[in-house]
Amino acid sequence: MPVYEYKGFNAQGKAVQGVQEADGPRALKAVLRKDGILLTEVFEDKGSGKTKAKMGGSGSAKGGLLSKEVDFQKYFQRISAQEVSLFTRQLATLTRAGIPLIECLTALAEQTDNDKFKRVLSQVKDRVNEGAPFADALREHPKVFNHLYVNMVRAGEAAGALDLVLTRLADYNEKQMELRQKVSGALTYPVIMIIFAILVVFILMTVVVPRVSKLFEDIGATLPWSTRLLIGISNFVSSWWFIIIPFFGLGIYLIRRYINTDEGRQKYDAFVLRVPIFGRLIAMVATTRFSSTLATLLSSGVPMLSALDIVKTVVGNHQYSDVIEKARENVREGESLAVPLQRSGKFDPIVSHMITVGERSGELETMLGHVSNAYESQVEARISQLTSVLEPLILIVMAVIVGFVVMSIMLPILQINSAIQG
Repeated sequence: MPVYEYKGFNAQGKAVQGVQEADGPRALKAVLRKDGILLTEVFEDKGSGKTKAKMGGSGSAKGGLLSKEVDFQKYFQRISAQEVSLFTRQLATLTRAGIPLIECLTALAEQTDNDKFKRVLSQVKDRVNEGAPFADALREHPKVFNHLYVNMVRAGEAAGALDLVLTRLADYNEKQMELRQKVSGALTYPVIMIIFAILVVFILMTVVVPRVSKLFEDIGATLPWSTRLLIGISNFVSSWWFIIIPFFGLGIYLIRRYINTDEGRQKYDAFVLRVPIFGRLIAMVATTRFSSTLATLLSSGVPMLSALDIVKTVVGNHQYSDVIEKARENVREGESLAVPLQRSGKFDPIVSHMITVGERSGELETMLGHVSNAYESQVEARISQLTSVLEPLILIVMAVIVGFVVMSIMLPILQINSAIQG
């Protein structure tokens, strides 16, 4: 059934818009008329493009220049990870209750407030209604449902345990979101403080110091080295700020562009692992993602080789991705998973040891879950330590910079005052 976006006016005369399934524009107009909505425009969603119809009194389509109007909301609206996780959790609940998949998708599409997500779910439902497997319908929307999501759903369909797999997938997504929030939350305050410090120093150098230096020039006093250094930096920043800022922005752009290449990404990921404090945190996050993702995939029925192929894309570091890829090749040749992980030196010995125990006992998923929980606790503790160290460190750096500026300004003033009194 086609999916339409519409605009119109309700019974109170207020402008409304939304997404609705209907057999055609006329049927859509009839359905919405029962809700007291008068249609003015209709967009038929056809995947990458839209067909727009201006609704007149007879409900016929009219062309014209206005038909090329751009719907900017389509470009700015995004589907968040929270929305996908909530959808997964609700779909697991509905399927567990024995409700057919088509009805589940219909209900969830109708209740979401995100029109873009509603279109995606409607298209998925249409593909399933046409006889396509649920996983294949999801695969057509890779920006919403990633490789891991699709493969887990495929395994759940094959095993006849879709509700169980969706529950595990929802648990996994929620844990990953919580982990990202902890890491980003720990870095938010330091980043804000650094930006604030840069702004303060910039204002001091471009506004305060030039006025003070003009006063010293008029007096003709002999200035201390710190004051001369401060005035020199201030003059440089004041005279060349229009070049410094674009140059700084260009440098960031070129660095990011290089990092996006395979060679640049490899070097960047290797570098961040060597950074004091942060490197260890990044390594623990990668280990957590590896163990939790692999445990979830294996427990959902995904074969080991396919699971490792998926895991290497979600660890977030190319150094670890390469290790996992080599481990996958070794497992293909019949070797234990723990051996190449231990040989790489990227994973702690306890990880390879627990994987070895899991492989021997046939409880690899359980052992990986224990590893994930242990490292998740370590990540949380390390983030707390990092926050407690960074906050006073940034304050000290700001105090030193501001103190240097104040001392450089006040010292010659005190010298001049002493000379006048003497």
